[in-house]
Amino acid sequence: MKYGHLILTNLFRKKTRTALTAGSFAVALFLFGILAVVRGAFQQGVEVAGADRLVVVNRVSIIQPLPLAYRDRLARIPGVTQVTFANWFGGVYQDERNFFPQFAIDRETYRQMYPEFVIPDDQWQAFLGDKEGAVVGEALAERFKWKLGDRLPIKGTIFAGSWEFNVRAIYKGRRVQDDETQFWFRWDYLDERKQFRKGNVGWYTVRIDSPDSAVRVVKAIDELFANSPAETKTDTEKAFAASWVKQMGNIELLITTIGSVVFFTLLLVTGNTMAIAVRERTRELAVLKAVGFSDPFVLVLVIVETIVVAAVGGGVGLGLAKLFTLRGDPTGGLLPFFYLPASAIVSGLALALVVGLLAGILPAFSASRLRIVDALRRI
Repeated sequence: MKYGHLILTNLFRKKTRTALTAGSFAVALFLFGILAVVRGAFQQGVEVAGADRLVVVNRVSIIQPLPLAYRDRLARIPGVTQVTFANWFGGVYQDERNFFPQFAIDRETYRQMYPEFVIPDDQWQAFLGDKEGAVVGEALAERFKWKLGDRLPIKGTIFAGSWEFNVRAIYKGRRVQDDETQFWFRWDYLDERKQFRKGNVGWYTVRIDSPDSAVRVVKAIDELFANSPAETKTDTEKAFAASWVKQMGNIELLITTIGSVVFFTLLLVTGNTMAIAVRERTRELAVLKAVGFSDPFVLVLVIVETIVVAAVGGGVGLGLAKLFTLRGDPTGGLLPFFYLPASAIVSGLALALVVGLLAGILPAFSASRLRIVDALRRI
């Protein structure tokens, strides 16, 4: 850059001030990165939900069961191509803080319903051949250092008693955002041992022939079981996942509010800093104009200085946020998807540059309008 040396000289004139301004951008963009990770964690289920899958739960509440007999009736509905089911278990492994999702699944159809979870065939066959077998996600296995063949004791909470499982398979997600923290075991093992609600399941997942059929099939399912002892409420998988997020409050509004306050404060601080820097350089700016540099040149010079500070500080902040996420989920399983995507990094850097541009416009405009005679008179 032709005038790069001039820009760097101006920036390093007050090293402490430049470092603090860049540090402000770094802190703001680090926070932006973490907020983006948290938002992504809460939206994970919504984003990865299958467009051709429906979730059928009890109309009263998801904690109320549905009869196993519903499976065959669901399969006969026009537009339905596959049906599976699962049941929440809710056990405790070693310590109550060791939370992870535990599902009793239909061993015959669950794998086909969720092809995004990749399981080696030999491991799946080992799982099918062991009534006490379990399938665990790769991230969960890494968290607890589990390996194939390990025997895991889990204390039941909903279904009381001591339960033991053998790790027979470890699955991986095809996509970065796929949840690899789940624990599956055979529903028939649960139904055999539980003391109540035998022959009932937690919910059904239904695959339909086309996403365009969703509205029709949803209506058909709920009408089929209307006025029955266990009426149903059916939603698309995306809508079902979104309903869980809403139960935790308006996370989107909270994150947006925090981010807006942070960047507005950053805008004010940076704008004030650049205004002070311009006032301190009145004599130099007058000299530049006196030797022939134009008003637009002075305008661009001040704006570029601000943008450089914003880019450096923002890059550092986003880099630190990315490094922080590489350590994995710090919440002990509450946010299994703890990942900062490249799209969020690009958005954060663009936002930093916009803030830098806005913060530098007024001081730069003031510097460009500076008259040589007035500037020299202030010296």
